[in-house]
Amino acid sequence: MDSWIWWLLAAVGLGIPLVLTAMPEFAMFAVGAGAAAGAAALGVGVVGQFLIFVGVSVALLVFVRPIAYRQLKQGPGLRTGIDALTGATAIVQEQVDGQGGRIKLNGEIWSARALNPGSVYEPGQQVDVVEIQGATALVV
Repeated sequence: MDSWIWWLLAAVGLGIPLVLTAMPEFAMFAVGAGAAAGAAALGVGVVGQFLIFVGVSVALLVFVRPIAYRQLKQGPGLRTGIDALTGATAIVQEQVDGQGGRIKLNGEIWSARALNPGSVYEPGQQVDVVEIQGATALVV
């Protein structure tokens, strides 16, 4: 059996733990084995194939792995719940001042209070939600 077939079998074999454990390192080793299979198909000797496997695998581990983990740690950019309401624009329904009032935020009526106690917002005026405290929106 040709050596490139063995390298392809190694690549597939490294893909199995990737699927089972979801560890991206196995994919990097599988790509290295695929590169070695390509080198074997082109007639590179066994030592060269092994060096290509190690070189490609190590290069991927050194350069790609940190980028992949940084992307995984960031998480999705989708804000939900109270975080999604912060920064939203609302319409004043009942006069809002430092004591209270009502706004329409995302189609719902919310109790609101002016962030600056001296500020007063009249019905129909647009305000921005700065923070949510309990069931009350602080607006400016």
